[in-house]
Amino acid sequence: MTSSIRQRGRPKAFNDQSEKNRIQSLDRALDVLEFLSQRNGQTLTELATGLAQSPATVYRILTTLELRGVAEMDPTDQTWHVGATTFRLGSTFLRRTSVVERARPVMRTLMEMTRETANLGIEKGNEVLFLSQVETDFSIRAFFPPGTLSPLHASGIGKALLACASEERLTRLVQRDLEQFTPHTLTTELDLRQDLSEIRHRGYAIDDEERTEGMRCIAAPILNVHNEAVAGISISGPTHRVTKDRIDDLGLKVRDAAEALSQSIGGPELGVRSL
Repeated sequence: MTSSIRQRGRPKAFNDQSEKNRIQSLDRALDVLEFLSQRNGQTLTELATGLAQSPATVYRILTTLELRGVAEMDPTDQTWHVGATTFRLGSTFLRRTSVVERARPVMRTLMEMTRETANLGIEKGNEVLFLSQVETDFSIRAFFPPGTLSPLHASGIGKALLACASEERLTRLVQRDLEQFTPHTLTTELDLRQDLSEIRHRGYAIDDEERTEGMRCIAAPILNVHNEAVAGISISGPTHRVTKDRIDDLGLKVRDAAEALSQSIGGPELGVRSL
């Protein structure tokens, strides 16, 4: 039976994205704003040429945006810039952004692609605090319920976050006694720094039975608008399924998931991330 209740915020024809449901002048205005955000400090001629629009049309759009504070012109060199209102609107988006909420669909997709449990965690002191998990349906699986803590140096997410840490922060950690949990745990400054260098190079971290024997974890950092690591996403499973010959493929999938989630919270675009 078709529901008679209309979805709030959408008309009956909400699935229709044809030209008749688009405002052409608004489309053009957003094109100008997007172009300006990518090439801040453009003259009217440069904007019109880059957008393949007439200078008169672009000027009308710019003056309208200027009246709302979305764009502004520097009178000294006659160049146009993104205005303060744009920053305010973007800040509203960032305030409502929740990594945990936005991570759920990404984690579920990652779990379905890899068939292994997906995890989300943040740094808390010298440990990783696990916030969320999407479990695989295999009977043998990793289990990190929300609230679980794991040492930074002996977990995939922890090492992914450490790879993005400042030198000062990293030095403070590696000069502590690094607890050994298995024969594979990295407990020396030299070994840990070498591993972090490899993580930065490939874009994902590997916990190769370093916390628990028989379990592997592959993780990547989630970056915010300032290119700071605010969380990490990972998949984990037993070594007989997460085999060494699968690590490269799984690592790319985890890295892609981290990049998608980073972009969803305003982080850098693909190819712009830096670890």
